[in-house]
Formats: sequence, structure tokens, C-alpha cells
Amino acid sequence: MIKNADAVIIGGGILGLSTAFQLGKMKYGNIIVVEKELFLGSGATSKCAGGVRAQFTTRINIEMSMKSESLLVHFEEDTGYPAIFDQVGYMFLISDEIELETFSKAVELQRSLGLKVDLIDPSEINKIAPPVRTDDIIKATFCKDDGLADPNDLIQGYSTAARKQGVEILIETEVTGLKIAGDKITGVKTNKGDIDTPLIINAAGPFAKVVGQMAGIAIPVEPIKRQIVTTGALDYIPHTFPMVVDVKSGLYFHKESPGLLLGWADKSVQPGFDISIDPDYTDAILIRALERVPQLETAKVSKSWAGLYETTPDHHAIIGFAPDITGMFLNVGFSGHGMMHAPAAGLVAAEIICGKKPSIDISPLSPLRFAKGAIHEETNVI
Repeated sequence: MIKNADAVIIGGGILGLSTAFQLGKMKYGNIIVVEKELFLGSGATSKCAGGVRAQFTTRINIEMSMKSESLLVHFEEDTGYPAIFDQVGYMFLISDEIELETFSKAVELQRSLGLKVDLIDPSEINKIAPPVRTDDIIKATFCKDDGLADPNDLIQGYSTAARKQGVEILIETEVTGLKIAGDKITGVKTNKGDIDTPLIINAAGPFAKVVGQMAGIAIPVEPIKRQIVTTGALDYIPHTFPMVVDVKSGLYFHKESPGLLLGWADKSVQPGFDISIDPDYTDAILIRALERVPQLETAKVSKSWAGLYETTPDHHAIIGFAPDITGMFLNVGFSGHGMMHAPAAGLVAAEIICGKKPSIDISPLSPLRFAKGAIHEETNVI
């Protein structure tokens, strides 16, 4: 196989396909997506918890989420494919005055940007999330416009729409190297042959750094394992149950089919590509869940799995042309927020590549910010 393309997107997950859809919509040219696995979205996208929220502490992350939420509401209209975006809301449980001060400042910023978010009293919490223990909670934030999306719907929708626009999607096609002339990308090498192109879009998620190394550049993205557990059926979980985050413990949980999905970030996990299930990690999630929802004592574990966050030093994405080499665009490093930011990220990436003014000022996400020391850490990371 020897092909030519105006752009090659490395990665058939939600970020790569969202970017492909938007570039196709803008008629950029001949676009090829390469995915090393058999199924699109079978990497980090398929392992995510499905949450979508705009309750962040930095302006750029709030704006990215609000744009994504708007695009998700109109997803079928834009792509012709239906997708679930269940706006049941996100709730952050606050248990001390330091947390309250931090979240109150964040709520002020969120409201200034138009987000409809409230600080609620413990007496209101169980009206929204009935089984949650609240005796140690002093306040909670809640935003009804946040919610849950189905990553499989988004993968199918973006890939189907992209193909209709002429985008070619190649599965089981692994990038093994890059073709470079001087300081310019001229193509990609794959296990099925070369593809000549002046532009590659690095949407390789946890493998973004590996792709950068092929070009001799350093991309500050590290793969970090996170685990999730789901329960069996629970008759006390209403269909309106939101995503709930226990700020102090880091536990998060939301409705999943007839039960709950439970997750927690073990900060001691070291970077790496291992996604095997660690029983101790699973137990740590369950212990925290029992503390916050005591009724789970009789619940059965249904499934558990592990996936990778693509984490940057400041927990913000990297979007823009890579420095030190011509022809590589980065759409990576979403630090656990990839699915929720993918609609907006694909849009702004395509706008920049097509020479248009981006819908959001994404200068805080510039690849150059690390060298300049111009970083602003996102602290509300789960």
C-alpha cells in the first residue's frame, strides 16, 4: 500500500474521529485516519467513564466543555447519527471549608462564563442523589447541563459521518515510523505501507509521546492507569441519578445500566501502558464507595476494567502545531477529559488547520506553554 493524503490522523479514538469529521465538513482535502486496532475507539475511549462536565477551575477548560456540551446536544443534527447525552448533571460533594472556598471561586468563574451551576445545601443532595451519605457534607455544587454520554455512540457517529464526507479510515494499520525530510514531515510508515502527506495530526491519546519520539520531539504526555468498577442491579438508583464526585476521597460514581459505575484515581500509580486489573486498586474503590453509599454493602460487582489517562503536567490538553518540526499538529493530553472535550477539540483543531479563527481562544493549550513556563494547572481533576 502506497497512498497520498493531505492529512493523516494518527488514532481512531474519539479525538481523531472528531477531528476527521470536522476537517471533512470543512472540505480540507484527502484525509486518512489510521487506527492500529481492529475496532475504532477500542483504546482509551472505550475505557472512559462517560462523564461530561463544565465544572472546572480554569476558563479554557470551562469553555471547552461548554462548547462540547452544545455540540453534543446537536450531535444528531450535525452528524446524522443519534447519540445519547443524558443531562442528569454533575454533583461535587464538599466536606470542609478549604474545599468550599476553592469550589466557590470556581463557581463564580463558571457563572461568569454562563454556566448554570448552583451551590446547594446538604438537605438538597438526597433529592437529587437519594442513597448518598451526607452527614459530613457542608455543601455541594450541581450543574444540570452536565451529564453522561455514550462513547460508542460518538465513535459510530463521527466515523459514519466522516466516511460520508470522503474520509478514509484504515483499521489494523499501525504507524511504525515517520518520513521526514530535514525538519518537515513528509509521510508516515505503517505496517501496511507508506502514506505520503505533508501533515500528520497526532491524536494518539496515551501513545502521543511515542509518536512524538518518532519525529525526535518531546511531547509531555504520560499514560496513567485508572480503574473502574460497575455493580449489579440496584433498585434504589433513579434514572435521573447524576454523576457524583466525593471531593475529599476522589471517588466518583454515576448510574450505569441498572446499577452504578464507580471510579477513583490512585495517585500512586506510575506512568506506563499496563492496563491489567489490580485487585487492590478495585478494593480501594469499593471501600471508598461503601463509605459514601453504605447501601452498597449488599451490592454485587458486575465488571471491572482499566484504561489510560493521557496526562500532561498541568492537566490541560495540548492543541496546536508542534514546535521544532513542520507538519505535525497535536490534539492530545486531555488528562481524563478526552471524551468530554472531543467535540470542541475536533472543531478548534480543524479550524486552525484550515486557517480559520478558532471558536474558542485555545492559546492556553499551546504546545509552546511548557517551554515558556506559561502554565496554569487545572486542579479539579478526578
